[in-house]
Amino acid sequence: MNKKEHFTKAIKEHEGLIYKVTFLYTDSLQDREDLYQEIVFQLWKSYDSFKEFSKLSTWMYRVAMNTAIYHLKKSQRNIGTTSIDPMAERITEQQDHSEEEKLQLLHDQIQQLNLLEKGIILLFLEGKSHDEIAEIIGITKTNVGTKISRIKKKLKSRLTKN
Repeated sequence: MNKKEHFTKAIKEHEGLIYKVTFLYTDSLQDREDLYQEIVFQLWKSYDSFKEFSKLSTWMYRVAMNTAIYHLKKSQRNIGTTSIDPMAERITEQQDHSEEEKLQLLHDQIQQLNLLEKGIILLFLEGKSHDEIAEIIGITKTNVGTKISRIKKKLKSRLTKN
């Protein structure tokens, strides 16, 4: 299998992680499509640098998240930190919360986190180990644990406050 075929296969096998990163860091379908293309382009450009010291998915997450963060900073867009207080009040007033509503509320709260926190919580929710998250983000394993604990507290506080 040549380089192009191997790369195409890797993208198809792991395109879910690219979509997750684009969904987390963008607000509109057009932005998601643009970011998806930019991530794939950056993966292709740096494909020769992948030396298999880590898992392919770990390397892809690192490139995807770095690309998303760079893309957002470069375009100097507001990162969708709109208040959801009216929506949260409406949901908390209801007696019976569906799982979908709870997930949407959690997603909305995650969207309000800063860029690094979003990335860390995405990887945590994906079931990545502290070691993998540290490798992807570029911080120590201990720092990952501390940040995850703080992010959980922040989210819990925001969700129970409503």
